[in-house]
Amino acid sequence: MPNPNQTQPQSAQLTPAQQAAQLNLAARQAIKNTSVKMMQPLYQQTVVPANTPVLTVQPRNVGLLLGFWVMVQHNVNNQSTVSLNLTDFGPMNALANIQFNDFNNTTRVQTTGWHVGLINSVRHRRPTGTALVRTTGFDSPIDFGSNFSLANGGGTISAPASIASLSAANVTMWYWVPLAYSDDDLRGSIYANVVNATSQLILSFPAQTQAFVQNGADTTNAMYVGAAAGSVSAVAITSSQVQVFQYYYDQLPISKSGVLLPVTDLATVYELKNTLQNSVQANQDFGYQYANFRNFLSTVVVWNNNGTSGRVGGTDVNYWSLQAANTTNIWKKTPALLANEFRNFFQTDLPPGTYYFGSRQKPIVTTQYGNMQLILNASIATAGNYQLVGVEDFALIQTLSMAGSLPTS
Repeated sequence: MPNPNQTQPQSAQLTPAQQAAQLNLAARQAIKNTSVKMMQPLYQQTVVPANTPVLTVQPRNVGLLLGFWVMVQHNVNNQSTVSLNLTDFGPMNALANIQFNDFNNTTRVQTTGWHVGLINSVRHRRPTGTALVRTTGFDSPIDFGSNFSLANGGGTISAPASIASLSAANVTMWYWVPLAYSDDDLRGSIYANVVNATSQLILSFPAQTQAFVQNGADTTNAMYVGAAAGSVSAVAITSSQVQVFQYYYDQLPISKSGVLLPVTDLATVYELKNTLQNSVQANQDFGYQYANFRNFLSTVVVWNNNGTSGRVGGTDVNYWSLQAANTTNIWKKTPALLANEFRNFFQTDLPPGTYYFGSRQKPIVTTQYGNMQLILNASIATAGNYQLVGVEDFALIQTLSMAGSLPTS
């Protein structure tokens, strides 16, 4: 018989945080197991960007929102005296800005088209929307390769390498605009079965002077650049076809207390943001300050050392480093080391002057390490230089009002 005077072992008690994590995981798993993934057309319109530079699309208030596919097809009419050449970012600049405001008017996405395109590429570990070409990428007699080139209705990502003077062509780009981190990780998802509230997906077209630039000008935000000296003022996007598809979970599981929802996932915002900094000094540390109360998953930087043609393959940088508040370098890397790391991960290089700093396995947690900075030490930095910084992070909704904004200079 057990001794009544002997203390019996007690099962470990879960903390409130552990209990919340368990309930969230159970709800997430139930949604994945029983709900239906829906991909439905939300918006389709053909507009003239000169007359309608910004489109506002209102999502349907249904299900658990995961994100949107956005297709943009521009008809480019080149009435200038010079031919146009595709820039290195090319159709990624089909949209100048992508923004999403949720039901609480919290801006979850506010960034450039090229940043979304690069994040899409990194997440898939290959250039977004690409297909291998049979004659160069496959040892196969079967016609696998780039076979979809629909002239109307969008087609696949495509852009001619050049557009001759006095001619026209179509440029097509697809963007995945995420709200949830993934189908399996529902952090950032939005429960949309609400009334008397609206959310907005805002798409901004590039201005003519931004989309098409003269030979020798900065091409970072442009789709095409003049092939030779001469004006490109007579180049225009005559019309743009836009399609938006809404992706969400429907027929969510029901518990005794109502719809079973991952509460912690819904309280988390998945952010894509972009900012500009300038006035970098050569051979001096220049810091990008990570905002407070966030977990940063990746950082993309486009560095232009002179504001025009100064995007080069690493020869203008001494080093990059991640520095804590006490000036301790978490890491410190040369452009060559970064290039080797990225090639092993991605199998190719990013466009010139573009650097990717991944921190998904070990996020930069600014609640744990305050005053974290990404340091650029440039060997060349002349008048007009700048860096564009795109970040990807998680944040809790209730702490966003206390967090600092993105730094600029």
